[in-house]
Amino acid sequence: MKRILITNDDGIRSSGIIRLVEAARALGEVTVIAPDREHSAKAHSISILEPVDFMPYAFPVPGVTAWVCSGTPSDCVRVGLAYLLPQKPDLVLSGINCGFNIASDIQYSATVGAALEAAHQGIPAAAFSEPYNPDHSVTDRFLPDVLELLEELLPGRDEILNINFPLASCNGILTGRTVSSGSMFRGSYQLTEHLPGGGLRLSAEWVPDDACDDGSDFRAVLDHYISIGVVRNIG
Repeated sequence: MKRILITNDDGIRSSGIIRLVEAARALGEVTVIAPDREHSAKAHSISILEPVDFMPYAFPVPGVTAWVCSGTPSDCVRVGLAYLLPQKPDLVLSGINCGFNIASDIQYSATVGAALEAAHQGIPAAAFSEPYNPDHSVTDRFLPDVLELLEELLPGRDEILNINFPLASCNGILTGRTVSSGSMFRGSYQLTEHLPGGGLRLSAEWVPDDACDDGSDFRAVLDHYISIGVVRNIG
């Protein structure tokens, strides 16, 4: 039986991690170590200037051991492997994130960052994401099929599978997707307030951009396919 560690960046109470745990139990014994709050866009960050707290957590799926963490998703994986788990897992899964992690936006993703932490330590890992949408029917319908594919698709050390589910409908699963060179959104900053002492307060503004490369992760989800591709860590 496989030992599986699951984490996420939306917090331990999010529906995405609960649904991933429920589906992953078919693969083996699941342990959850996840943050106490959302950590979107924290990338691969870890806590080094302050201690990190871990508390037992009553996860709402029977038979699952869980810890809630005051730190980042990468802290969850790093400390889990180094201290909390009695044995190293056979597999680390991160997600299901609320919002795509595709194209150049991947570099900011803490969902992907947690999976990369596992891969860097020699544990096969995959990151899962779905669109911002209260209807999870596409993801939930195809998630067991994707989990069955993991063993044959998981790459080597310092590489992960990055998996994104499409919106509204699904035409199938596309593997070997490249990371699109573009971005889902074009960002800019707008001045919102002048602060005392000459300071400025700025807010980010995002405009959707659907320009993408053929054969890429972005193209796949736009065409209503599940995108599965490899993301490489540094090193």
